[in-house]
Amino acid sequence: MKRTLRTHRVYPHPQERVWMALTDPVALGAWLMPNDFEATLGHRFTFRTDPGPGFDGIVHCEVLTLEPPRRMVWSWRGGPLDTTVHFTLSPVATESAAESTRLDFEQRGFEGPRGLAVSVILERGFGSMFGRLLPAVLDRLAAGEPPTLPPRPPPHPLAAAIEKAFASLFARRGSKNGDER
Repeated sequence: MKRTLRTHRVYPHPQERVWMALTDPVALGAWLMPNDFEATLGHRFTFRTDPGPGFDGIVHCEVLTLEPPRRMVWSWRGGPLDTTVHFTLSPVATESAAESTRLDFEQRGFEGPRGLAVSVILERGFGSMFGRLLPAVLDRLAAGEPPTLPPRPPPHPLAAAIEKAFASLFARRGSKNGDER
């Protein structure tokens, strides 16, 4: 069974500004993860985050499709994942003179028990990423300020408990399958 994660948001910002938040490495790092991204077709880059069971904290990516300022696709490999990430931007007609942009995001190819479990964890973070962090970066860009954000607060205790349960599940499955941990 394969799973695709999807989210759709409309931001009250012009398409070029949303594109910048997706393709500028500092802006991208503020709402997603620190990276060495370049908006160049074929560029291989990494995202870095805290490691976890079965994951060294590095996501290996490559720019597979680049159609500025409308569409971008990356490969996304790290831990048990080998997926693709798709961003599509389109202008939105509004009643006001202000420009708005629709972002369609998909992460495709989650499969197997571990991939599906990771998709649940990632999906939980999408609300914060696309609903709070990315809009804050867009607002800072609109104000002419650097796109950096203050440090993220520690995770909610329930989130930490869920991640610990998944870690325990993965550790047991790995030892039963002879995987080294």
